[in-house]
Amino acid sequence: MENEKTRILAIETSCDETAAAVVENGRQVLSNVISSQIELHRLYGGVVPEIASRNHIEKINPVIEQALKDAQVTLDEIDVVGVTYGPGLVGALLVGVAEAKAISYARSLPLVGVHHIEGHVSANYIEHPELEPPFLCLVVSGGHTNLVIVEDHGQFRILGSTRDDAAGEAFDKVARAIGLRYPGGPEIDRLAREGDPHAITFPRAKIDGTPYDFSFSGVKSAVLNYLNQHKMQGQEVIREDLAASFQQSVVSVLVEHTMRAAREHHMERVAIAGGVAANQGLQSAMQAACAEEGFTFYHPSPIYCTDNAAMIGVAAYYEYRKGTRHGWDLNAVPHLRLGEHL
Repeated sequence: MENEKTRILAIETSCDETAAAVVENGRQVLSNVISSQIELHRLYGGVVPEIASRNHIEKINPVIEQALKDAQVTLDEIDVVGVTYGPGLVGALLVGVAEAKAISYARSLPLVGVHHIEGHVSANYIEHPELEPPFLCLVVSGGHTNLVIVEDHGQFRILGSTRDDAAGEAFDKVARAIGLRYPGGPEIDRLAREGDPHAITFPRAKIDGTPYDFSFSGVKSAVLNYLNQHKMQGQEVIREDLAASFQQSVVSVLVEHTMRAAREHHMERVAIAGGVAANQGLQSAMQAACAEEGFTFYHPSPIYCTDNAAMIGVAAYYEYRKGTRHGWDLNAVPHLRLGEHL
């Protein structure tokens, strides 16, 4: 059984990327096709759910066809259909779930619904074949900031979460405030490399009694107040210094909480995942901190940090191996909690 090939056709439509991939045995990516809607939503400064859903409907079939073509396989050679069913935008999720159910039904293939965050965590397995649970993972994206112990494939213990804005959300809002284009995270990261991270002191929130939880609304408000004060006083704002100082504030909290959790829970392997995991400032700081503590550090390549279907295929494989199967009643669950399964 171990030597047999299990090929997963994976579908991801949780937000504004229409993605499909073919993954073999949970580690080998045969194809990974992503149709991004960034240019569409950039006009509005953020994701418009209705536009996202309509675009998924237009792109889903061509994207799947391209994924099969790139992998040099047909649907006859697919063993399992995996799909993100939550969390995310409900209309966007429904497009992928409906497509996956249709293919599964027409081809009599097992259907495996995947938690989007489980997918992000699983992205680390693609390029690190030696990585196996247990390990600590910081998941940072536009909608989520979670610090979790990955006890086994698909089995998580949540140590901390954000109390308000997710880290990526704070990046986007600050970027918009200083006139950077959407999505703001990469723009802040780029600008920060040209600034002084110690030029401005922004707050670093700590929450009494919950040392692993995060809060980024305070630093976001502090940036907005700084901008307003300088505008009222007619003072120039050095955007590079502001971006670097803001990023330093967020990154230091992310790293500090992660290192504390790793020490206190005796985790020797530390990983990051999610869109913000592509941030060079975060990667560098986490790498340095792990080296100092003697931990092994893992992170996906940028293409596997942002939303993609390859990571969903990896997660689907391990869920399939555990016996997870979904029926035709599988539905989109926009607020699905990590570790929760239908």
